[in-house]
Amino acid sequence: MNDELLERLSIRELIDNWVLWRDANEWDRFRTVWHADGRMMATWTQGTFDEFIEMSKQGFAKGVRILHFQGPSTVEIQGSRAIAFTKMIISQRAKVHDVLVDVNCTGRFCDFIEKREGRWGIVLRQPIYEKDRMDPVDPAAKLQLDPERLAKFPDGYRHLAYLQSLIGYPVKIDMPGLTGPEVEALYARCRAWLAGEAQSAQAR
Repeated sequence: MNDELLERLSIRELIDNWVLWRDANEWDRFRTVWHADGRMMATWTQGTFDEFIEMSKQGFAKGVRILHFQGPSTVEIQGSRAIAFTKMIISQRAKVHDVLVDVNCTGRFCDFIEKREGRWGIVLRQPIYEKDRMDPVDPAAKLQLDPERLAKFPDGYRHLAYLQSLIGYPVKIDMPGLTGPEVEALYARCRAWLAGEAQSAQAR
């Protein structure tokens, strides 16, 4: 097994551990996938990974349930830096207008990753939100959404944002989607990161 393949396997393990440890509330282990300056971007919170952990803990205590499912990854490595794109689904269950629903949002995780002192770690995780849907858990339930409220949110995570805004989160409305200037700007930052430019992974 050559060195490049070993590096790719290490990065893939890092990406898998993020999901497994985050969804299991194994926060001490979850911290190990990050570098000290690591930042997490999400629709409902943006900040350091420690802030993300604290917000996740608080949400879980209030009944917030968010799970993640991952598919294939593609990894590009340039020296001590890497960019990984991983297909994923974000799944959240909550009540919307007194109806219990599941929202499933399909997209990709974009990870800015760096090897420091022999260890790969995440510097920035930026999800890309491509499409979503909302379904009552009970198929017989009747759910009526407010069309004006729904239309305020981007197409790629419209239903997820609708749910999250109802339970009190200030949803960020300019996250990258399948197309558009936000995702193009993210791709440009990925290229700059691999080229070694300083600060190019900074969350925006």
